[in-house]
Amino acid sequence: MSVVRRTATAVVAVGVVAAGAAATVSWLGTGDDHGPRHVVPGGDAERGRELLVTYGCTSCHAVPGVPSVERGVGPDLAGMDERLAIAGHLPNRPEELIRWIRDPQEIAPGTLMPDMGVDAQDARDMAAYLYGP
Repeated sequence: MSVVRRTATAVVAVGVVAAGAAATVSWLGTGDDHGPRHVVPGGDAERGRELLVTYGCTSCHAVPGVPSVERGVGPDLAGMDERLAIAGHLPNRPEELIRWIRDPQEIAPGTLMPDMGVDAQDARDMAAYLYGP
């Protein structure tokens, strides 16, 4: 293979890799968009904020924007929108967070998070708040 042809091949290969990297960065986001990546259809974030207190979530979890424990038994719930997994068991998607809030013992028997009897709409509203900006 000639030097010119090898150079041309290398340039094309670098271009393909660079284009792939650019597409990946575009898909992942650059962090400049500041909006939530997860949207919870039918969720009322303000109601969810109130429900996190009503159900007692704030006695075990630090929750941004809500008077709560600084360090509790459960993890800090700040940055839910940026996490890869929920409770180390589920992919971070709205329907999975709603499922986790409603029935953590079914998903991870023996987890310290108790079943609190949260209904579907309340869980949807809480998820909307946790994914909020």
